[in-house]
Amino acid sequence: MARVLDVAAGLPATPALVPVAPGVFAYLQEHAGWCVNNSGAVVRADGTMVIDTCATQARTEAQLAAVRALAAPPIDYLINTHFHGDHVFGGCFFPADTRVVAHAETARELAQSGLGLTGLWPDVGWGQVSVRLPDITYDTRLVLDDGYRSVELIHVGPAHTRGDTVVWLPEERVLFAGDVIMSGRTPFLLMGSLSGMHAAVGLLRELRPGVVVPGHGPLGGPGLLDATARYLDWLDGIATAGYRAGLTPSSVAAQANSGEFARWGDPERLVANLHRAYAELDGAVPGAPLDVVSVFAEMVALNGGLPECLA
Repeated sequence: MARVLDVAAGLPATPALVPVAPGVFAYLQEHAGWCVNNSGAVVRADGTMVIDTCATQARTEAQLAAVRALAAPPIDYLINTHFHGDHVFGGCFFPADTRVVAHAETARELAQSGLGLTGLWPDVGWGQVSVRLPDITYDTRLVLDDGYRSVELIHVGPAHTRGDTVVWLPEERVLFAGDVIMSGRTPFLLMGSLSGMHAAVGLLRELRPGVVVPGHGPLGGPGLLDATARYLDWLDGIATAGYRAGLTPSSVAAQANSGEFARWGDPERLVANLHRAYAELDGAVPGAPLDVVSVFAEMVALNGGLPECLA
């Protein structure tokens, strides 16, 4: 069984593949903020599965070099956990015969969003990134079993986005959670759902993972799920109180006492999460589109400027 890793272990000084079980690796980068994410690699009988790319050409090329240094079988599958550019922009640099797999909703969201993320931080050295759409999509659950290792793709959205996929290795009890779970960072529900996040965390708890690879931040175990659940409960409480009092999401965010979550990075996301909570209190279905541009402007205002992106 895979060992439980302590979140206090932190992130490496430079991007690195970290073993979490025999033949299973987390690719951790040195900064957990906007657009600098985690990914993974799973060595199978005749191929290597990679879970998510990096945001830029340079970071993805370093990721690919690290995977190839394992002297493992060629990369045959690339899994997109969701459509955000920091997890998918590097797909165009993977081998042409690598099959890209994602949830059907992720494919639609990716086709619609394109390279829009690059416009938020035009000074980032994105390189020659381009959109690579999935070759294979699924709806609820997809099992990739080559007789050596079983890997399950489970749709848990709407949560962080409508099309969230988590990658579950039942034998090793390793969970690649994408951005449904972050470690030491504020969750981001603007394009997903608060009620859906509650349900997703409940489902992930039922899996009883030993190791959780979050979309951003240090590795951890089941405690990451517990911390996320506590945040969602807190968010629910302040959103409901603010909504009933007739306060705007921005005013609630500005006045909020974040308690244990004050030390988490990217706190400006709170106003976006409140907008999502308010929409659902208004009766919006989980994942209903919101005005991303105007809400992001409120995040910038709460932050006192554009959030830092070190991609």
